[in-house]
Amino acid sequence: MKVQMIGCSHHNTDVTFREQLAFQPTQVTAALAQMRRLFPRTEAVLLSTCNRMELYTAAEDEADCPTTEQLIAFVAEFHGLVPQDIAVELLNLSGEEAVLHLFSTAASLNSMVVGEAQILSQIKQAYDLANAGNSTGPLTHSTFQAALRVAKRVQNETSLHEKRVSIPSIAVADYASQFFERLDDKVVLIIGAGEMAQETLTYLVDKNVGQTVIVNRSRDRADQLAKQTGSEAADWDQLENLLAAADLVVSATAATDPVVTSDLFHQVVEKRFQRPIFILDLAVPRDFEAAISEFINVYLYSIDDIQAVCDANLAARQLEWPKAENIIAEETALFMKILFQRVTGPWIGRLKQQANDIKEAELQRLQNKLGSLADDPAVTKELEISLDRLVNKLLHPPLESLREDISPDTGAGLLDALKKLFQLKD
Repeated sequence: MKVQMIGCSHHNTDVTFREQLAFQPTQVTAALAQMRRLFPRTEAVLLSTCNRMELYTAAEDEADCPTTEQLIAFVAEFHGLVPQDIAVELLNLSGEEAVLHLFSTAASLNSMVVGEAQILSQIKQAYDLANAGNSTGPLTHSTFQAALRVAKRVQNETSLHEKRVSIPSIAVADYASQFFERLDDKVVLIIGAGEMAQETLTYLVDKNVGQTVIVNRSRDRADQLAKQTGSEAADWDQLENLLAAADLVVSATAATDPVVTSDLFHQVVEKRFQRPIFILDLAVPRDFEAAISEFINVYLYSIDDIQAVCDANLAARQLEWPKAENIIAEETALFMKILFQRVTGPWIGRLKQQANDIKEAELQRLQNKLGSLADDPAVTKELEISLDRLVNKLLHPPLESLREDISPDTGAGLLDALKKLFQLKD
């Protein structure tokens, strides 16, 4: 029995390398189908995200499982690469190390943002996709279902996932949502259309904000983001009027100088009639001049204010890390023990059957020699009880060792010794 993984992630490779090995969803399906043709007795699950590519394989008989070199060659050839060029960058794990890695990844301990929930859904999607293509089997079912269970346990028994640690998530959940009792009736202005603005807008959409307008120096990018999020786009020269109409402003441009000066905002204030405005300036350098915070009913927060909450939340998550690691270590040890018992179970049954056959043969031999005594049920019963006790006492120590007293690392050697000593055949 063998479980193994080859892969790469943001921990050990750069984005250029990961892009070369990334699988799109349709490619995942094609790759798994090709794996089945090349290795028909091997189970496989392929996980491919922006931060990682991991190919998990398993087989009941280790001889049916492809070697590390074969897996590297498979991935390389699928992408038109040279195996030797990628081999040195790929992580290769097997057995308990592979299981521990999967459990840690599912629990988001290996994520770029520790505690983020997205990776768990990505693993589930990868597992479901492999199921749909008939690429899974008993081992991958056990392993990935256990990984999903372990991740849920980490979520339930630690606060690793409770504290937000990204600037956009904190800006929306810890600032905007606490300032406004509701967001569904608010006018939101997004200044900029880059990654920070896009991520913040995603969190706002999840909060069911009201009208959302995007303004950017490049109208094309504003139109594109508006189309993706069901928002509106406006021309840059409308910025003053848009500020006058907005309840909540999120600004995250790449400008080197403030895009909203005190002079411009003075004109905005005159149009607002002292209506409160909440501004989240997530840009570096800042998009809003600091003096704007001095206007009446203007609540201006910079990225430094939010970063302080982000750092505090990250520190709180780090305190939960050892607890999460202990859960994963405990679950990994238990899983490997169960996995090894699956291997030993048939051999234990074989040994018991062999011992029982010998006992029955000896019982028959004794009955043949006892003559008329063999017709006495009490004698026959006592003989059976004595022989059963003898067999059980002889088998108990080695079987108990296989069941309880060994680790998976030493178990394979002990099982091999047991098969040789008792001459158990496949």
